[in-house]
Amino acid sequence: MDSHESQHGHGRQRGYERGYESGHGPDHGAAAQVRYQAVRRRSLMLAEPLTDEDCGAQSMSDASPVKWHLAHTTWFFETFILEALEPDFAPFHPAFRVLFNSYYNGIGDKHPRAQRGLLTRPGMAQVRAYRADVDARVARLLAGAGQPDAQLAALLELGLQHEQQHQELILTDVKHLLAQNALLPAYFDAPFAAPVAAPAAAPAWLRFDGGLTEIGHAGAGFCFDNELPRHRQYVAPFELSASLVSNGEYLAFIEAGGYANPALWLAEGWDWVRSQGLSAPLYWQRDERGAWHEFTLYGLRPLAPRQPATHLSLFEADAYAHWVGARLPTEAEWEFAARGQPVTAGGLHPAAACGEGALAQMFGHCWQWTSSSYAAFPGYRTAPGALGEYNGKFMLNQYVLRGSSCATPAGHARASYRNFFPAGARWQFSGIRLARQGA
Repeated sequence: MDSHESQHGHGRQRGYERGYESGHGPDHGAAAQVRYQAVRRRSLMLAEPLTDEDCGAQSMSDASPVKWHLAHTTWFFETFILEALEPDFAPFHPAFRVLFNSYYNGIGDKHPRAQRGLLTRPGMAQVRAYRADVDARVARLLAGAGQPDAQLAALLELGLQHEQQHQELILTDVKHLLAQNALLPAYFDAPFAAPVAAPAAAPAWLRFDGGLTEIGHAGAGFCFDNELPRHRQYVAPFELSASLVSNGEYLAFIEAGGYANPALWLAEGWDWVRSQGLSAPLYWQRDERGAWHEFTLYGLRPLAPRQPATHLSLFEADAYAHWVGARLPTEAEWEFAARGQPVTAGGLHPAAACGEGALAQMFGHCWQWTSSSYAAFPGYRTAPGALGEYNGKFMLNQYVLRGSSCATPAGHARASYRNFFPAGARWQFSGIRLARQGA
């Protein structure tokens, strides 16, 4: 989530992965082509429920049109792979180098981010043609290489991971776009099930002894540069809530006057709430009878009390934690607890926790705010060249989120993944896991 895309983190900005440098890369040859085609095909599938008008619109400066996401991810392969490695390279369209550059100053000029919705040309048909052209050329490059060398393998995998970030952004950006429409249209129609009411209950807590541990990516699999280097860190004993804060629990905070109590909020957060006149999470609204509803990718639905509260800012997450006498976890605590947990993928909305007593909803539901500022790990170094701009230059005035969301593609998450956003961001699927000191 080019967290993901200038803050990215999801994110929404990263460089080469350590595994390739030590000789461990993705599958080679035909397997690499199969993976490439599968990831690229999924991006187009995400656009299928949308009209061309949907794909060209931009709801705010932090979001981008679907058409732009589809073109930018193609620009990435054309710019960083074809331009570098294809014999007799020629661009599909010279103007695309500027139109679909995101934040790579080392590449050159960029079209203003807030004006991406003004790009009525090229149309979706030409963007699809652009994707098809680049895909065919990448396929020829892979076929000609036989077994891709380390440089091509690393660039290809980075491009695919980058595209998966944008697949998540497509869903979150489309949700924000559709929510601005008075018709409140669904992205995807699905049978409606009435929400199951559940009484508010005290959160279950799980204890972790902590100790001297190692934080950061380990092993030969892919990671972004901001997950490195793995380093030693002491984690004091702590406790985590077994599940994410639910809609019902967050509603109790609202009804108790949480948005009107300055004692609960960080100073900047209180100014943020007051200046924007906020009294509920993004996408929550009352009907004429006062009943709460939530806009989802399935359309407007009655608020489901047991589902996780989502689309919350760090300010809201921190205020809620103060209200219940807890705090947000550090990213080291979160990663310590997440080791060994199954990495699951979700649907189009976070689901209620199943079972009791076990650590739940670590992956595949909501990104989880931590109290950790987004900064470099000890010994971190940016990669050379334009790809070095992927992560490091965003390490200021942002906070780390861990886990993954219902919009994160399958196979893209891991315990060491560091997403990042500014404290007021809430259009991503971000939720709350509570922490407190261990006895």
